[in-house]
Amino acid sequence: MSHPKHHHGNAPHVLGVAVVTVSTTRTMDTDTSGQWLIKRIHKEGHRLENHLIIPDHQDLIQKTVVDLANQSQVNAILISGGTGLGPDDVTIEAVSPLFTKNIPAFGYIFANLSYDSIDSAALLSRATAGCIQETVVFCMPGSINAVKLACKQLIFDELTHIFHHIFENRKQV
Repeated sequence: MSHPKHHHGNAPHVLGVAVVTVSTTRTMDTDTSGQWLIKRIHKEGHRLENHLIIPDHQDLIQKTVVDLANQSQVNAILISGGTGLGPDDVTIEAVSPLFTKNIPAFGYIFANLSYDSIDSAALLSRATAGCIQETVVFCMPGSINAVKLACKQLIFDELTHIFHHIFENRKQV
């Protein structure tokens, strides 16, 4: 359960969100997690700025995230896939070094919530989040259940609040 919402000042309430699916097997037609994210973005009243599917290549993931974060209309990037322990799972290695601020509680709380659903398999999650300058980035497992859990219980409850803090810091600089 989220805390009561407080005033977000002059920060925008409608945010521009990009969706990135990291997978070598999914297509636009089979990307159920990406499709669900797009519907949820609209349901939450935000704007979809981009939806990309890219393969599990560290340099390409990093370039894609940097390119999106450099677009002024992109306030948040939601990445699904590539967060496991397999040799091709390099999303975390690609994205984490880009963070100017880490949001470690996201990974901890996500693992705790996952434990309630999947027991000790929650140990395999490397979900993480952080900010790249003025863009917040969430890296989630690619399964539809993981994406729904992260978004329904964490991300969309706090997304505008997080951006409020980023926005307020920008005004003070």
